[in-house]
Amino acid sequence: MARYDFDWVDAFSGHAFGGNGCAVVHGGAHLPEAVCTAYVRETSLVECTFTGPSEAADIQVRYFLASREIPFAGHPTIATVAAMRDRGLIEGGSITLETGAGIVPVRLDGDLIEMTQVAPEFGPFADPALVAAAVSLPVEAIAGRPQKVSTGLPFCITVLRDRAALEAAQLNLEALAALGKSLGADGIDMMEPFLVTLEGATAAGDTFSRLLMAPPSPPEDPFTGSATGAMASYLWHHGLMQKAEFVSEQGHGLGRPGQARVSRVGPEEAIKGVRVAGEGFVLMRGTVDLPAAL
Repeated sequence: MARYDFDWVDAFSGHAFGGNGCAVVHGGAHLPEAVCTAYVRETSLVECTFTGPSEAADIQVRYFLASREIPFAGHPTIATVAAMRDRGLIEGGSITLETGAGIVPVRLDGDLIEMTQVAPEFGPFADPALVAAAVSLPVEAIAGRPQKVSTGLPFCITVLRDRAALEAAQLNLEALAALGKSLGADGIDMMEPFLVTLEGATAAGDTFSRLLMAPPSPPEDPFTGSATGAMASYLWHHGLMQKAEFVSEQGHGLGRPGQARVSRVGPEEAIKGVRVAGEGFVLMRGTVDLPAAL
């Protein structure tokens, strides 16, 4: 058993109990997956990060769900950098992170923490009927063709026609499994649709999104930074977003409002990366005793 410092950070929010929470375990990147996923389940959070030394970047960051390790995640990246900044571990206005999706550069701009996600990979289009069934909506609620897109982690980006449809969506696990299979998911990655409307939750927003999640994760993600990058890429690629920089909102229906500033690197026909920026509020600090194995 060893003791580690940790910080509990609300990412994509500048105040307590907003955005999406993430526990950052400093110096725990060497721990095995079983220990890290058990810790995530203990916190009841969607994701947690474990940091360690890196020969390729300023620091290594590993990302975990309750069920498995994933290569990258957006709100935990914001949370990790916010925690490190709060502890005085960052010199200057930038830092690089070694992740499973490659090196992620992060810039500190006042209260904002801005990560640059990798260039989007556009995968297959999904059958709108399968997507609609997965979120318990009529197929008429979907605008255009949903598509698998990744800027470090893949999501089925799905534009809905209005906010009423967004709020009515409910996950159907059997139909979700069929959708995931159609998109090449391996049975572990369920490929939950990232739902978005082209109107903000508030007057400040340009888009409003939801991500419903399958067990053992919590039923809904308050804010999804990695999916926000994929969503922005989809909107630019298909001509649905004219602004090169816009404000994405998520979590308002959960009472955890979050907001990100999203901007494009390169022209819309050849996107080289996506910058996603948000604030991070360190809510709790402490220590945790974790075993070397389970």
